[in-house]
Amino acid sequence: MPTKRPARRGRKSAYHHGDLRKALIDAGENELAANGIEGFTLRGCAKRAGVSHAAPAHHFKDANALLTALATLGFTRFAQAMRARQAKSSAEPRAQLVAAGLGYLDFALAHPALFRLMFGSRRPDFADAGLHAVAEESFAILVSAIARVRGRDPWGDPRAMEDVAASWALVHGIAMLTLAGSVAFQAALPKERWEHAVDAIIGRLVPPDAPRA
Repeated sequence: MPTKRPARRGRKSAYHHGDLRKALIDAGENELAANGIEGFTLRGCAKRAGVSHAAPAHHFKDANALLTALATLGFTRFAQAMRARQAKSSAEPRAQLVAAGLGYLDFALAHPALFRLMFGSRRPDFADAGLHAVAEESFAILVSAIARVRGRDPWGDPRAMEDVAASWALVHGIAMLTLAGSVAFQAALPKERWEHAVDAIIGRLVPPDAPRA
């Protein structure tokens, strides 16, 4: 009498995984945090997701395509972090600008691997429509905050865009020096002084009631 073949157990195939794309993005975020951009591989992501090493090809043609999806996720969270700070802050324009900067720092410290991918790597495809859209959305938060302080739209105004660039450079510099583990910098500007420092320096860059001609 033939015996019934036992059901196979083990890894789910690419076709039976509940949500392979999401599983790979989740695994990719862990892979990025563990091995950095240079050590990032699709094989490593597949192993973390519990699927065959060929399975990622159903959604991502190569590692850079998955990194593009991760950068898109990063910019989405980045915008959320800035808006979350603004939602808790005063509606006063300068306070909103400072809040956006603090949200920038919140994100950088909470997601250092994604932050480095977004701002320090050429591997994501920034021409990708989805990535381009969320990157522009996050940049627009800063531009909008400057517009409220200045009382006019910075687009097309080179001097006002200098304020955008200076404010961006300020918070990005704080983020990078902190993530680099600079002991001297952290002694000079501990985290509990960030809000005061960002407010003070932005006040010098974008003084209140001083619109430029």
